[in-house]
Amino acid sequence: MKLLLKNAREEKGLKTREVAQLLGIDQALISKFESGTRKPTKDQISKLAKLLEIDLETLMIAWLKEKILYEIGDEEFALKALILAEQEIQKNKKETNSIIISSFQTILDEIEILKNKIQSFNHFELRQISKTLELEFIFKSIFLNGNPLTMEETKLVINDGLTINGKSMHNHLEAINFQETILYIKDLSQKKTALNEKEFLFIHNLIFKGIESENSGKYKNDLLITREMNLFFNWYESHKNNIHPIILAAEAHLKILEINPFETGNLQMAHLTLNWILLQNNYTYTLIEGNQNSITEYFSVLEESKIKNDKSIFIHYILRIEKQNLKRAVQLSEK
Repeated sequence: MKLLLKNAREEKGLKTREVAQLLGIDQALISKFESGTRKPTKDQISKLAKLLEIDLETLMIAWLKEKILYEIGDEEFALKALILAEQEIQKNKKETNSIIISSFQTILDEIEILKNKIQSFNHFELRQISKTLELEFIFKSIFLNGNPLTMEETKLVINDGLTINGKSMHNHLEAINFQETILYIKDLSQKKTALNEKEFLFIHNLIFKGIESENSGKYKNDLLITREMNLFFNWYESHKNNIHPIILAAEAHLKILEINPFETGNLQMAHLTLNWILLQNNYTYTLIEGNQNSITEYFSVLEESKIKNDKSIFIHYILRIEKQNLKRAVQLSEK
């Protein structure tokens, strides 16, 4: 850990007194952290990781390792104790996940009933529902991004190829690009193509086609971002078969916004990734309604989840939206 801190500080060209001033920590402590004679607190680790742009997970693991070694490193039965501790941690993690799932079980059951009902519809009904929901998804997506096209205007641009007076070429391209992107994600879902970096970057390129070329399909020029996105895809691979798809999708959405990997389009990519996972698992599109009150609620839920460090707040919100959208799909079949 001491080398991680020292190397990161030197790479950023900072002196120990500058780090101390920026973080409000005594300079002598910074020097002791780097020499290994003093250990930072958990809060100090978080601050150091952010300032020095060190992957928080990497630094936390190094910090915990040293705490463990300090406590039991020389004990005769240290290895046996560590094995038992690992088993206990795994058990507690499973119990925690089970509690989280249980708190969502009622709404998950309601969602499954609606999902099964939709899957019982004939091919013609499913196609008509899909066309309507896709158009609504495009409109809601571009509305969230500040596009002034109305629902009817979006329909004219997408279905009839018309140009709307008073609306910019950027507005039109954004709608067209989202249509192409939705069709592409739909195709990936039908092929059961799992979330992966190659397609993720290609989708980012699609939504900015003809609008922005310099940064489309590319992460920010930051090695830390690349490392965090690698960890994100590793996380997805290790959890895609043992977390409920809607919960997995909601968590993926949160992680993308937290990493903020692109110069522009992070919000769109978070929503598209969420829906890619949902569609692949035979759920319907999930996005907030195209009105200001719904957008305000969405950002409020995101903020509350972040402040309280409680992802279940956002997961419950997504479950509620998915249930509403499934009900909408059922209603479309009854018209």
